[in-house]
Amino acid sequence: MKITNHTQKLTTISAVGLVSKPNDGTLMDYVQEIEVALQKHGVKLLIEEKSAQALGCVGVSFKQMCAQSDFLISLGGDGTLISLCRRSFTYHKPVLGIYAGQLGFLTDIQTDEISHFIEELFVGNYRIDTRMMLEVSLHVNGKIEKVVAFNDIVLSRSKISHMSNIKAFVDGKLFNSYYGDGLIVSTPTGSTAYNLSAGGPVVYPLTEALILTPICPHSLSQRPLVLPVDFEVSFESDGDTVIVVDGQDTYTMNEVERVSVRIAKQGAELIHSLDRDYFEILKKKLHWGHV
Repeated sequence: MKITNHTQKLTTISAVGLVSKPNDGTLMDYVQEIEVALQKHGVKLLIEEKSAQALGCVGVSFKQMCAQSDFLISLGGDGTLISLCRRSFTYHKPVLGIYAGQLGFLTDIQTDEISHFIEELFVGNYRIDTRMMLEVSLHVNGKIEKVVAFNDIVLSRSKISHMSNIKAFVDGKLFNSYYGDGLIVSTPTGSTAYNLSAGGPVVYPLTEALILTPICPHSLSQRPLVLPVDFEVSFESDGDTVIVVDGQDTYTMNEVERVSVRIAKQGAELIHSLDRDYFEILKKKLHWGHV
């Protein structure tokens, strides 16, 4: 199922949820600035309980925060935003990423822009981009456990002394065997993450595609492959292979008989500034155009 990229607007804003970088109590000044900026418009800020504990304030459960909020704020790095998008997936809430540091690929609002951007938000000067996500099905003893991935799913060898032997299927038909350090299945958004380090292509983030990139393959004939999202890809391997979802959840092939990956029925909705320029970010982060 394809996702249509769109630029819809928030119809009402009465409450906003916030999750901050785990175990970082230094961000309270930014949280207070966000709260003051929202209160000017009569909007309540709900802070997730684990974040609140680190910040030294009162919080609410993640479930309550998502259910009552019109959109969510991720305060931290790209990893914080990815985790929030995955955890809030079933609530269908747009996410605003505020980066407490340098420019990130996903979190384009800087801390010195907080008050200004919140004002821009209330007059409609923003856009919402839909980023494709992956639905990952883990087949275990006749049962299927489903999780979602924002950046990638990595199948990797679990021991330095062994290579992974991964059989890959497209729509149930065997099409390749990857023998080497592993394989990355990436979204276009994740193409600038581990996929890029492994020699995979950079794909515009609003594209809908599955990117398969071998990691240090034993055969030089193995190359990255970009597939349309109409396909479902699945993988089988031996017990020496681990499965890592977005660098956050890990499974072993001792436990999982087969892994199936396809486009999720919905994407992650990210709130961005109208001034955000993806190609300028690429140039800055990858040092393109320098002589």
